[in-house]
Amino acid sequence: MGIIRLNKMLFYGYHGVDESEQSRGGMFEVDLELKMSIDNATDSDSLSDTIDYAEVYQTVHDCLTEKKYYLLEALAGHIAETVLNDYPADKVVVKVRKPHAPVKGVLGSVEVEVEKSR
Repeated sequence: MGIIRLNKMLFYGYHGVDESEQSRGGMFEVDLELKMSIDNATDSDSLSDTIDYAEVYQTVHDCLTEKKYYLLEALAGHIAETVLNDYPADKVVVKVRKPHAPVKGVLGSVEVEVEKSR
């Protein structure tokens, strides 16, 4: 068993409850963790025995740009479900961060984590 992580993927999207977030958009940061057997890849050193990171990145990009979501929870759930359906991982952990969430006060970001398994 192994873990493949894609960290701090950055995307521009139109997600949020506020109308301004839906119209102006903003930056979103995504971390993705795939738990799966990587034994064949460690032995073969062949891309065909693992997951193509560029394809996974494109999948996450498509999830963020094809539809608007009000909630980060729904967006993270959609990403997790799509990745689990499209790639041979046993478990997927998705973290979606919104660096400039419209919260009154000092806040680095808002983050939602979703975990899905086969």
